[in-house]
Amino acid sequence: MDARLRIAVIVGSTRQGRVGDTIARWFVGRAERCGDLDLDVLDLADFDFPQHYPEETTTQMTAFTTAIDHADGFVVVTPEYNRSFPASLKQAIDYAYDEWHAKPVGFVAYGCRGRGHYAVQALRVVFAELHTMAVRDEVGIDLMRGHDDRDELAVTTMLDQLVWWARALRDARAAHPYIA
Repeated sequence: MDARLRIAVIVGSTRQGRVGDTIARWFVGRAERCGDLDLDVLDLADFDFPQHYPEETTTQMTAFTTAIDHADGFVVVTPEYNRSFPASLKQAIDYAYDEWHAKPVGFVAYGCRGRGHYAVQALRVVFAELHTMAVRDEVGIDLMRGHDDRDELAVTTMLDQLVWWARALRDARAAHPYIA
């Protein structure tokens, strides 16, 4: 089995003027230092999901769910909007289902003062229903203060947990298919 892990980094905001893509690039730059990760950035602004769940799967939906299926784990980059996460992220999450199962998810959140913590709390509930393993530690960026050494340590801590769970769950899925 390939020792490298495939990690999908999902940029959850699609708003004009967002900073999620900048924060995702910052995170990917740090994650690349791990050396044994293949990082696939899935920017939701690049996908044209239908407003209503279609009767037939669209090319965009297939591309997204295929990327989720092929990933060994996920990092969700999300802003905090009104103590939760963006609707665009919920819509994308809901387009996949089985593809999320028995894989770990980590979070890089951002906001003012609360560092996106409430968005992560809301996402933990959603991902629990999708049979994922949400890692304990998160990266929280306070947009009022910018990045510092605490953020670097948070990235390392979260990635260590994500990598451990990704390897363990990949091996477990290979030995025994997960049944939800």
